[in-house]
Amino acid sequence: MMSTQVLAATPDDAEVLFDTSSRILTDPEILWSPTAIAGVTDSAFDTQWQLSNGILWPSALTQVSQLPNLPSDEEEDATESVPESSEETERPASDVDSEPSALDTGEIVPDTGQAASTAEDDLLDENNWPPTELLADPNPLVVPTLESEIFLQEGEERTISLEEAIELSYFNNQDLQVALLGLEQAESALSEARAAFSPVVTTSADVTSQETDTTTTAFGTIGDDGLDTSLNAAVSVNYDLFTSGQRIATVRAAEEQVRFSELEVDRQREELRLETTSLYYDLQESGEQIRINQAFVDEAARNRRDNVLRQEAGVGTTFDVLRADVQLANAQQDLIQSQSQQRIARRNLARLLNLPSTVNVNATPVPAPDNWEETYERWELTLEDSVLLAFQGRVELEQQLAQREISTQQARAALAANGPQVSLFANYSWSDLLDDSSDNYSFGARFDMVLVDGGAARARARQQEANADIAEENFSEQVDLVRFEVEEAYFTMRSNEENVRTARTAITQAVRALELANLRLDAGVGTQLDVLTAQSELTQAEGNWVSAALGYSRALASLQRAVSNLRSTL
Repeated sequence: MMSTQVLAATPDDAEVLFDTSSRILTDPEILWSPTAIAGVTDSAFDTQWQLSNGILWPSALTQVSQLPNLPSDEEEDATESVPESSEETERPASDVDSEPSALDTGEIVPDTGQAASTAEDDLLDENNWPPTELLADPNPLVVPTLESEIFLQEGEERTISLEEAIELSYFNNQDLQVALLGLEQAESALSEARAAFSPVVTTSADVTSQETDTTTTAFGTIGDDGLDTSLNAAVSVNYDLFTSGQRIATVRAAEEQVRFSELEVDRQREELRLETTSLYYDLQESGEQIRINQAFVDEAARNRRDNVLRQEAGVGTTFDVLRADVQLANAQQDLIQSQSQQRIARRNLARLLNLPSTVNVNATPVPAPDNWEETYERWELTLEDSVLLAFQGRVELEQQLAQREISTQQARAALAANGPQVSLFANYSWSDLLDDSSDNYSFGARFDMVLVDGGAARARARQQEANADIAEENFSEQVDLVRFEVEEAYFTMRSNEENVRTARTAITQAVRALELANLRLDAGVGTQLDVLTAQSELTQAEGNWVSAALGYSRALASLQRAVSNLRSTL
């Protein structure tokens, strides 16, 4: 990219343009926001506090913000200048590593057994590409037309882990691809805005042939027969020297739009992780329900067989056989229903992952209750620490601030359109007619200014100012929503953690109760009702265990999403 030296500028119009995201946050209107703090915190940050910018913050939260600052009035009065190098202009707006923390240049990771989440780490990891047969068709317009192209063979499911499912969603999901295309679109718009700082060079040329006829009059013959050919060429150069700040406002708005799109990619990625995790757990739960219901069907069938034998031996009754038949029929219905739910869960996950139409996936089994302590993840942060961590990690908050800055810059650009406009021009033309050539050139400066437009520019500016106010209100609402999401996920996770312990104990007791019921029935001191009750209680206890264990995992995933700057180690 070539850079062009501006010949002249006024202090009111020429500003240093690019890389606004590397400036330190100075706007007092947003300095109070928890999102104005960068990095993450450690598990002990609730007891370590420091005074930063006049505000008492946890010591581990005093890193420099990744948020761009809003320009001050002095900056708006600075001069427009063209970037000195292409490297500076091409640096992404979100690259703010040039401002290290006074405490630590690295990221502080809480002691939760989890690592920091970044799009570069998670998104399209070329070192861990999924199998080719699981990747979506690169042509999004392909639609299967044959039965063989959508045929799903039962019993040939491909088992994938949760981590593999998340990686597949990053490769295949259409919503994430749309977000990436939106980022590419925003970057192109930024390049277009920056092009306003370059001179515009135009050229034109034409060849004209004209036939001239002779005319005879009383005074003689006028004109000569023949074909006259002329050649004309022109080159012009125009450069906007002074735009009352319109160009710089447009570029800054485009830079913030790029940053907004980058945050949208990150937001979409986090949402995709949560949705994939949730659907994967749904598939796991449906598989566990099939296992539980199948075990109940087997137990009910064995119980019916025993009652038939007792009836044939004269120690049982027809009533006991009928009750066993009803229990077996009910168990079979539950099994059929759970099988249907598993098929639905498989296709729902395949839809989200955008898998090839013939691929049928299955989830890994849920760890047994005895192994749950060794396999489940723990959340070591307190509720208060989690909320503060979410305030600095949720991209939705930064998006509202970016939208506020976009609207502010667009309002300035709207007002600048009616300000003084100064441009330079240079023209050169050359013509050739009948072997007689001539050329001429001109150069100068042009001044334009709209004196009266009926208030249109001011009305456009007020619209953008209203959009900035809307973004501020949305920011406040988003803060409340973020806190609620963290609290909801945290309380759900803790309650399910307690339910897991209770369900594990209930399973042990239900298994023992069923064994005793069968022994009492065989010894003649128990009843068939005792066995049926014990079987139902065991099935219910196992179902409660699955619901509690997967409910805990879902709540943990929701809490990680609510915080958004942590990733599961899976």
